[in-house]
This record gives sequence, C-alpha cells and structure tokens, in this order.
Amino acid sequence: MRSPIQALGVLLVLQGVSGTIDQVAVQPFMSPFLNFFNRVVVERVDFFAGYEIFANLILAVLGVVVVVAADRIRPS
Repeated sequence: MRSPIQALGVLLVLQGVSGTIDQVAVQPFMSPFLNFFNRVVVERVDFFAGYEIFANLILAVLGVVVVVAADRIRPS
C-alpha cells in the first residue's frame, strides 16, 4: 500500500514544482498533465488570486509530506 501512496506524493511534488515554473515562465514540457492543478484548480478558485506561486509550492510540500508519511507506515 505504500507504493501507490508514494507515487501520489511524487505526483503532487511534480505538479507543484511544474505549476511554480509555469507561473514564473511558461513551461512547455508535459504541461497538460503536470500543470493540471495550476491551470484547473488555481485559476478557478478566487482564494488563490495573487498567491498562485505559494499555492503550487504548498502542493509540492504536501507531496513531500505524503512521501515521507508513506515511508514511515509500517507494513501490516
């Protein structure tokens, strides 16, 4: 069960970093897949207006937390 959770965490890290790069400079590399959070969620939620870079960085940090937490889960 750790492996899918770690994969989800890595995906969150990649999407957060990719979204941050896309906010600073346009990124053409796998942008439809990696910038889903940035282009769909951040653009449509008014709460993130003006804080797009922070929202993407928080997503990346959340991904790191998920990976570390999944690594510490004891196998049952």
